[in-house]
Parts: sequence; C-alpha cells; structure tokens
Amino acid sequence: MEPFDEQLKRWFPEEKQPSQPKRGRTGLKIFSIVAILVIIIIIANSVKGFFSEWLWFDSLGYGEVYSTIIEARVAIFFAVAIIVYLFIMGNLILANRLAPHTGFNLLRSRATLPIFIGVAVICLIFGLVAQGGWMTVLQYFHGQPFGITDPIFDRELGFYVFSLPYLELIRSWLLAMFITALVAIIFLYLFSYLAKRPREAVGRSVLGHTGGLFIGILALFAWGYRLNIWNMVFSPRGVVFGASYADIHAGIPAQWALLVIVILLMILILFAVWRRRIRLFMFGIGGWIVLAIIVGLIYPGIVQRFQVQPNELALETPYIEYNIEYTRNAFGLNNIEEQSFPADEMPTRADIEENEVTIDNIRLWDHRPLKDTYNQLQSIRLYYDFDDVDIDRYTIDEQYRQVMLSARELSAEKLTGQAQTWVNRQLQFTHGYGAVMSPVNEISAEGLPSLILMDIPPVGDLKVDRPEIYFGEKTDNHVIVKTNTEEFDYPKGDDNVYGQWEGDNGVDIGTFMRRLVYAWQLNDFNILISSEITPQSQLLYYRNIQERVNHLAPFLKLDNDPYLVISEGKLYWIQDAYTITRRYPYSEPYSRDINYIRNSVKVVIDAYDGSVTFYVIDPDDALIRTYESIFPVLFTPMDEFPDTLRAHLRYPEGLFNIQSAMYQSYHMRDARVFYNKEDLWAIPKEVYAGNEQLIEPYYVIMRLPSAQDEEFLLMLPFTPVNKNNTIGWLAARCDGEHYGKLLAYYFPKERLVYGPSQIENRIQQDTVITEQLALWSRGGSRVIRGNLLMIPLGKSNLYVEPVFLQADAGGLPELKRVIVAADDKIAMSPTLQESIDAVF
Repeated sequence: MEPFDEQLKRWFPEEKQPSQPKRGRTGLKIFSIVAILVIIIIIANSVKGFFSEWLWFDSLGYGEVYSTIIEARVAIFFAVAIIVYLFIMGNLILANRLAPHTGFNLLRSRATLPIFIGVAVICLIFGLVAQGGWMTVLQYFHGQPFGITDPIFDRELGFYVFSLPYLELIRSWLLAMFITALVAIIFLYLFSYLAKRPREAVGRSVLGHTGGLFIGILALFAWGYRLNIWNMVFSPRGVVFGASYADIHAGIPAQWALLVIVILLMILILFAVWRRRIRLFMFGIGGWIVLAIIVGLIYPGIVQRFQVQPNELALETPYIEYNIEYTRNAFGLNNIEEQSFPADEMPTRADIEENEVTIDNIRLWDHRPLKDTYNQLQSIRLYYDFDDVDIDRYTIDEQYRQVMLSARELSAEKLTGQAQTWVNRQLQFTHGYGAVMSPVNEISAEGLPSLILMDIPPVGDLKVDRPEIYFGEKTDNHVIVKTNTEEFDYPKGDDNVYGQWEGDNGVDIGTFMRRLVYAWQLNDFNILISSEITPQSQLLYYRNIQERVNHLAPFLKLDNDPYLVISEGKLYWIQDAYTITRRYPYSEPYSRDINYIRNSVKVVIDAYDGSVTFYVIDPDDALIRTYESIFPVLFTPMDEFPDTLRAHLRYPEGLFNIQSAMYQSYHMRDARVFYNKEDLWAIPKEVYAGNEQLIEPYYVIMRLPSAQDEEFLLMLPFTPVNKNNTIGWLAARCDGEHYGKLLAYYFPKERLVYGPSQIENRIQQDTVITEQLALWSRGGSRVIRGNLLMIPLGKSNLYVEPVFLQADAGGLPELKRVIVAADDKIAMSPTLQESIDAVF
C-alpha cells in the first residue's frame, strides 16, 4: 500500500504542474464566469435592498434612523469578520511554521486558495451572526440609568439591562473565535504529523500553541463564571424569580470556586506544556468537568433541598420581599392607588339619578356582533370591509359620549374575478373611504345601531374632510399613486367618483433606475414596463399601520389594537407602543420576553398620507431615553402632541391585561401572605354566545367614587381564586391630567358581593328569561348574550348584559333585550331604562 506521505505529495505536489488541457481551462473559465455572475447578483441584490429601504425611510423623514442601523450593522460585521479572519489565519500560519516539515506546504500549494476561501466564509458567517446584535451594542454605548440599584450587588439596574448583555455577547463572539481557531490548527497539526515519516513526538512549540489557545478558552470560561455571578439576579431556582438563599449562599461561592479552579487548570496546562505531559492535561480537563458538576450543580441543589426547603419561609423572606418590590416597580404596580369600596347590596334611586351620564353611556353594543352589523349596513360595496370596531369618546352636541367606530377599508382581494387585474389592485383601487360611528347605548326601533356617522361620502354629527384611507389595518398590498390612471374614490349612483392622492410621503419611482429597483424588490415586473407610471408617480408600501411602525422602530413592542380617531376632519390611527426587557432584576416574568414594560410611546399615523410620528409619553423610562439617544430624530416630545388628538388617548388594553395578570398576585405586599398565597385573585368568567370565557377589560364613562365628574376609564373586576364572588376592581384613567393613573378598589371581605359568574348563573336560572331565550332559539334564530359589564354606581354595583338575536342564515345581529341585575333583583326588557325601572 502506498505510504500516506507519498499520497500527500502526489495530491499536493510542490513542483510546477504541466499546463492543463484546453478543455480543462475552458471549464475553469466557465466556472469562474458563473461564480463571478453569482457574486455580482448577490451584491446587487443586497445593494438593491439597502437602497430601496433607505428610499422608504427617507420618504418619511427618517433616513437618519436607517443610516444609524446600517452603520451599526456594517461596522459590527466588518469589525468581527476582520478580527476573526486575522486571528484564525494568524494561527494557521503559525501552526504551518511550527508543524513538522513534510516536503510540502499547505499554505503554498493547491490547498492554499480553498483554505483562504474557507476561512473567509467562516468569517463572513461570524460577521453576519454578529451584526444581528446591533441593538445590544448600541444600547451598551447609549444606555441610560434607571435610578435604582439592585439589593445584592448594589449595581445600577442599567448594568443588567444594557451592559451585562453586551459583555455576554462579546464573550460569546470571542469563545466561538477561539474554539474555531483551535479546531483549525488541530486539524492542520494532525495532517502534518500523520504525513510525517518517520513519525516524531509532538514538539513543545506545538503543544504551547495549542495550549495557549486552550488557555484563552479557559479564560473566557472564567469570565463566564464571573458574569454568572451577576446573572444570579435572574435565577429561577428559589420560590420566586431572582437570587434566592441557595443562590447567594451556595451558587455565588460555587461560581467563585469554579473560577479559581479554571485559573488553576490554566496553570496546570502551562506546566503540562512545559513538561510535555499531554496525559496530565487530559486529567486536568476531566477533573474540571467533574468539579463543575459537583460544585456548580450538585452543591447548590443540596443546599436548596436540605437547608432551604425545611426552613423556606424564614430563609427566603428577604428574597421574596425583593421580588415583590422589583416586580411591582417593573410593571408599574407600585403606582396603583388603593381604596376601599363599600359595595352595598343595592344602588339607590338617588344613585341612578346622580349618575345619569354613566347610565347614558353604558355600553350595550358588543364589538363582535356590531362589526357584522356595520358590514351588512355600511360596507356599501363588495370591496369595502370593516375589520375592527374601536371604542372611544367624543363631545357631540356638547355631550360627552362613548361611541364605537370603525374604518371602511378597501379589501382588494374581494374584487370580482375579472376585476382582479394589476391596474385595478395597484393603480385604481388604492384606498378605503370614511368611517362609521354609533353611540354605545342607542338602538333603533329595529334593534340596529343608531348611526351618527355613516355613508359615502361620510355624513353625520362629525365632519370628515379627508375620508380616504390609504393606510390602515387591512392595507397589506403596495399601490402606485399619481399615475395616468385615476384612483377610485367612492361609488355615486350608477357612476363612480375618481381622484388622485395629494400626499408627498410616498417613494418617488419616476426614474428608470428606481422602477427597476422596486420591480425587483417587490417582485412586480409591471412596475418597470407600465406606461401608466409617470415621472411624478409615487409608490406606497408598508401600508399596514402595524407593519409600518414596526419597520420604523423594530425595537418597540406594539399593542395589538391600534384605534381610529377622527380629528379636525381627518382620520388618524393611534398605535400604543411599549418598551420591554426581560432583564429587570428580581422581577417576575410575565412571559419569556417580558419582566419589565412601559407604554412610553404613542404613535400617530395619518390614514391619508401615511406620516408617522412617535410621541414620548413617559420620559422617565430609561429604555425610551436610551432609544432617544440612539435615534434622536425618531421621537417627538409629548409637549408637541396635538390637543385634539390628546383628548382621545386611551390606556392600552394590552398593558392593562399584563398589569392585571401581575396584580392578581402582587397586590399582596407582605412576604408571609405572598408565600402562603393567602389572597390570590383571578379574573372572573362570563358567558358569551353560549361559551364561557374570561371577562376582558372594558372602557366605560363613569364617575369614580372620589371624583366630581364622569371620565373615560378602562376597568376589570376580580374574584378570589376558586371563588365566584367579586373582591374588587382595577381601573385605569384616560382623561386629561389623570391619564395613566391606576386605581384599585377593594370590596369588604366579611360579606358576599355577587360576582359576574354568579350573576350569569342567576340569569340562566330565571325562568322568564330562559323561556324567552329558548323560544327565540327554536324560531330559527341564534341568541347571542353579549359582554356582562359590572358598572359601579355610587356605593354599589349594577350588572348589565345585552342580548342579540341573529338569524341562523346570517341575518343582521339585532339588539333585542337588555338584562339588568342588582343584588337579588334581575330584569330583562327591550331597553336599558325599562330594565332599570323594573329592577328599582
């Protein structure tokens, strides 16, 4: 059999090879041309993407935002890629010099180019992965203080949110680089020693090179143990989230011990290299692994099981107190003003008369059947659609009224088959038109909503001068405006009214180069060849408002429910945005990504021209101040928020849901009570459309017990866990200077206060009501019991539930009855007032 070194010499000869046959040279040329073309296409595709994105950001006035992101990504990519390339190639060159001479040189043979290319590919991968951490790097350099220190290490919380993730990121990059270099030189050394004839012992220089890289890896592990000590504030080991007794008294000493062990192992490796004792090196690695398991895992587990668990409350009390304090702060629960509420058995007639505005604004219409009704009454044409129904308040005829409204958006996918042309979808049917609005409590004689804004063009109690909706919740396709094709505005009798977009926030595509770029970017060849496009034409894309906001500020978490606002004759969308982190010390996580949240930003999107403005509503939030430092042109102070829009700010349901979920446990502030779970709360259940579900937070206009006037609130009742009686309710204020204030009202614990589930049971047990509902159900109709609302009145509570009737064949949902309950009295009548009169 041919010796291995002879095979290597045959595979990688050092002498000059004879010229390749002509066919071989031709094949090489073809391969080179194809490779060059592929590289050009990849580069052109990347440049095209960067260029089109910059045009879009710049059209909205946020080109600097995109430049900041790209500059950070490019800088990180090249910095990491170059450092890794130099490090790996430097080690390979050193290894090639230190390796035994075998008559050939891997770095001076046919293998040289593949090696350089392979290392380059590895470095590109490193760079691509690293640039994904651009926000972590920017947060580190721009991080703002929270003004709070942690109770264990006395470090400012900004260190854990901004600095520690950056240090962990740097460590992970370095560790991956050292391991890659170590693997590369080991392969080269093995290659060299296997090819050497006769075989020779591994030299001290080779061992020193390999050991040096391994020592570098161990140093990074030691650094990791040091970082793990700080990460104890995120430990899930104890009875609550955060460092526990076992973490402090066993986990931290264990990490210090492991750090010392690694340092001793590094000294052992130096000794093994000097004495050329590879076996000693292997024993050291094995001992480290065993000690890491014993010291790092088993020892803290033993302390937890045999020292902590038998004395858990006594030992964990300080750490439970830390968890309560920091969780309440992270979710804004420490700002909740807590009061007692008498919850008398029955409202008085005086309570009804004194709270007339509250009674007149009790929401009878449920958004789900109301959306169906809007679509059947006001969609006007097949291609219009009402996607969502929002709740807000307006002053109409000098009356403060709670209303429900919905945007009439265009659903291009609903155009008939023959109308599904490129011209129709991209040039002509470009926008929705107008909105519908109705009071929450008014119904017509037929059981339908009483519309105060309707039809096309919009008519009603509110003036809408600019009803076109180019940007909304259903606008998912791109369109081109200012073309030779007139845009469809709205139907008028047998004719249609056409117009043209007059905004200036689109992307100019008047030049051939821009049309080429976007034809490629959007995979729409018609953009390039259509004769309808003029030098003045503009492209509108990212028209879905949530996609639009998320693309501008991907570091903000968006609320699920943007809502429509009519202000000064124009349509706007208000999108609530949150700053979140999962690295707030000691705070109990709500989900995997959230253990701190603030509604720091209100985003206003013009439904017509698509302009987006980010208003900072909570300047005390360290996260939003950090983002302001990174992107100074993106954010606008709340002082510049228009007063006409400020009057329609709502406390967001998403944040309220999270705070409500955390408050169920964290209203308890005594560590012993918290540990024993003595006063856990739950969200009550209701029956909706025949199915049991958790009650959702609901907006109401009512007068708080300590207030003089009615105001717009978001509220939710609570019950004790595994019980059905009401224990209290939480409210978020939305109006004026009180915006954002949270109030919790506690009911007396010494007597029963009926809860929503108990009211639902009483409704089902009322023979008059059940007989009527059963009769309707047998008549080919579907009975829909809407949301059950608990309305505080004076010192008591009133429960109201609407009943809708809808034909099984899909008819209009009609509001037929209103159920009112108070204490042990219950009534169902055609109107709210009749039901109240029956109860009282």
